[in-house]
Amino acid sequence: MHSDLHAASGDAHEPLRGGFTSTRFVLVEPSHPGNIGAAARALKTMGFSRLVLVAPRMPQAQSDPDAVAMASGADDVLAGAHVVPTLADALAGTRWSLAMTSRTREYGPPPGTPREAVQDAARQVGAHGDIAIVFGNERTGLSNDDVERCSALAHIPANPAYSSLNLAQAVQVLAYELRLAYLAAGEAGAALSAAGAVPAGSPLATSDDIERMYVHLENALIALGFLDPANPKKLMSRLRRLFARSGLEREEVNIVRGIAKNILQIKGRDRDDEAR
Repeated sequence: MHSDLHAASGDAHEPLRGGFTSTRFVLVEPSHPGNIGAAARALKTMGFSRLVLVAPRMPQAQSDPDAVAMASGADDVLAGAHVVPTLADALAGTRWSLAMTSRTREYGPPPGTPREAVQDAARQVGAHGDIAIVFGNERTGLSNDDVERCSALAHIPANPAYSSLNLAQAVQVLAYELRLAYLAAGEAGAALSAAGAVPAGSPLATSDDIERMYVHLENALIALGFLDPANPKKLMSRLRRLFARSGLEREEVNIVRGIAKNILQIKGRDRDDEAR
């Protein structure tokens, strides 16, 4: 007799659509295959299927017996997990990303709770396309560089006396909150569509476009003498935080890159080809 709790659903074959197909769950350098399998199960119970593994610590993580056992029926999600070498690869093509962290960062986007963050996720995915939810390694979490690469930051407000959530548990919390947000957004969108009042948003820049902008801007600041590459301090980190708060549109990225290009041309150091 099974003791598992099954998620209630009005349709055993619920079609995946909208945010359910546009959301990537990214695990950075996961250490334990059992956690990967459990994360796959957590996603499937909430209607998600896109799992990305960044440089997992064990070879053939998807076929590891512990991973398969913990997937417990979510073998399709586990087998379909995309394995990439870097977080940049995992975020390629996304237009918004959320870094999950358990500790306060001096630099980076201001943190929010999962419930606050998923409201932004629902707005971004509804108007602009793929987004990503990023989780760190079980022991060390996400590096500062990984956090700075994401658009927003959130933490789960667990019991401060014992706040250690298992990786798969954290994935389950976010998948649940996202499910509620996407279902609510779908109902609201259907009502707006019926009324002929669906707003059109400007396309956001992709993660890779924004990273190229930062390279271009950094080169321009060095050319101006405003940034000392030997002693950069936290200038680029602060600029990343500033731009992350704004939700950069594609045209805005092009404007910043145009400014950087003109600075480099005036200084005789046009590095546009390097920044592409």
